[in-house]
Amino acid sequence: MQRAVRGAIEAGCARVIVVAGEVRGRIETELREMPATIVENPRWQRGLGTSIRCGLLHLRSSRPEPDAVVLLACDQPFVDASVIQSLIAEWENSHKPMVASSYTGTLGVPALFDRSCFEELLSLPDDSGAKALLQSRSAEVAQIEFENGAIDIDTPGDFESLTS
Repeated sequence: MQRAVRGAIEAGCARVIVVAGEVRGRIETELREMPATIVENPRWQRGLGTSIRCGLLHLRSSRPEPDAVVLLACDQPFVDASVIQSLIAEWENSHKPMVASSYTGTLGVPALFDRSCFEELLSLPDDSGAKALLQSRSAEVAQIEFENGAIDIDTPGDFESLTS
């Protein structure tokens, strides 16, 4: 968790929002020294779409509304500031409304979505992530190469495999 938050801060993201579900207390403890806002998602069990909605609604409630958001997953250990900066630079250069990470023949997070995508992100089904939006508007997606984006840690076994 700290790695993803640190990466966002070091990349120059103006605000960092962490959406927490079941383990909010642990996350608050882990991030207590970092300039991040923790938002509770009471419906986290319904799926990733609920977390995207919680974070984006919180972000939009403060002014000014951001020009874009970067969606990160805390289970990708190789996300750092350089990956996030690459997303931002590609967005600025391509002028496309979405920039996604490319790995193992797919597009996914980390990904950047500009303001024109906010309503669609808010309308994602509870059990869908942002990949559905990337796929439905594929012609409007720029991409960066991030092969290590395919590596995520979902279980203690995943962590053990990575560290051994």
